Amino acid sequence: MNNMPDVKLGIIASSRSCFPSSLSERRREALVKEFGEGIYNCKTLVINENDALKAIEEVKANGVNALVVFLGNFGPETPETILADKFDGPKMYVAASEDGDLIDGRGDAYCGLLNASYNLQLRHQKVYIPENPVGTAKELAVEIEKFIPIARTILGLKDLKIIAFGPRPDDFLACNAPIKALYDLGVAVEENSELDLLVAYNKHANDPRIPAKMKEMQDELGAHNPYAGVLPRLAQYELTLEDWMEEHRGTRKYVAFANKCWPAFQTEFKFVPCYVNSRLTARGIPVACEVDIYGCLSEYIGQCISGKITTLLDINNTVPENIYNEAIKGVYNYRIHETFMGFHCGNTASCLLSNPHMGFQRIMKRDLEPELPEPDITRGTMEGNIKASDITFFRLQSTAGTQLKAYVAQGETLDIDCRSFGSIGTFAIPDMERFYRYVLIEKAFPHHGAVMFGHYGQAFFEVMKLLGVEDVSYNQPDNIPYPKENPFKN
Repeated sequence: MNNMPDVKLGIIASSRSCFPSSLSERRREALVKEFGEGIYNCKTLVINENDALKAIEEVKANGVNALVVFLGNFGPETPETILADKFDGPKMYVAASEDGDLIDGRGDAYCGLLNASYNLQLRHQKVYIPENPVGTAKELAVEIEKFIPIARTILGLKDLKIIAFGPRPDDFLACNAPIKALYDLGVAVEENSELDLLVAYNKHANDPRIPAKMKEMQDELGAHNPYAGVLPRLAQYELTLEDWMEEHRGTRKYVAFANKCWPAFQTEFKFVPCYVNSRLTARGIPVACEVDIYGCLSEYIGQCISGKITTLLDINNTVPENIYNEAIKGVYNYRIHETFMGFHCGNTASCLLSNPHMGFQRIMKRDLEPELPEPDITRGTMEGNIKASDITFFRLQSTAGTQLKAYVAQGETLDIDCRSFGSIGTFAIPDMERFYRYVLIEKAFPHHGAVMFGHYGQAFFEVMKLLGVEDVSYNQPDNIPYPKENPFKN
């Protein structure tokens, strides 16, 4: 996936003039050695303000785009926080713990980080300070490693353009939110008409690249695809989106899509776009269904954090008692109300599905071609059960008043047959029923949730803090009530 930034770390150490500068330098060298390859070791030690400017120039000249500021001793408050002012990229602040000699070798960085954090707040600087910001070289190397996906996400959002084709489907207010907050994050948005997309698609008729694109699809889908006849249309559409992305990225390095996909799409384009959406997402170009711009944003954030493919699903339906009793009870340690099914028509990458195959959109067929024994314009979904995995379910959303809010919950997808259609999985999240009622419903989140495959809640939470999102909800155990949870309910 090349649709997100590479993080080039740099480390700058500081030293207060009344402490031995050799102490800070020695500790910096130990930390760089412990971390290993992948971090630029700035040799300019920051003691005064001019040193800070010199150090910034040094790391910039060496391609650094994410900075670690290291307090090897108490540190000079103003110069070391000027670094945050002057460096245009994600910043992390950590400090050295003591390593033996408490007479001439004591650094007092434990104290110094308090003063640094106070000065950073005075400067209105949002920096990443880890849960355990003071430590040995070995401990801090672990914390710096955790900073990489956080930095990658911040860098990605600053260079992201979301391309949308709308308008949103009628009576679909759930995915409608003001885009002003996106500009506040530094994300660019290009909104287009569905008609613009149709014109571009028609211009790609008889594109000489269509046969090669079809071959890619055939190789992925295998020989036993009953809907192979729709592949020329899908190949033409995928080429249309690829060309649009290159022609419209403008000054931005990274692109994601939020696209209209029903109901007129089927009658005019003559297919459903889900399979193409899944293929682009597998390449690191998220495509959100139903013009869900904040869903698209969430997918891209998840991709940057995890470094893996994400998906976007409806928080869709409960698990029937018969499936729970036959496949979950006694096998997994979850109550039935802690489980639910996440579904979309067929947008999930095939590598995330246990039995991937092309299908048709059953719900749309009922409306658009009920008289046909075999589907035509409703072909083109990617279907199968989502593979068993640890997951992080999350979303970043704007309110009508352009205030950002988010939720995150960790859980897993279960290794069971959902006995349904579309891209679908059975999810389990501890205390899901309370999370559903007092976060998803109470805080008016839409029905689309993004999924990272793995447990990445810690990094997501830190990214939200750096983005200035003050309202971040998560699933709480039964002994910790939600703010509006009825204390007398039982």
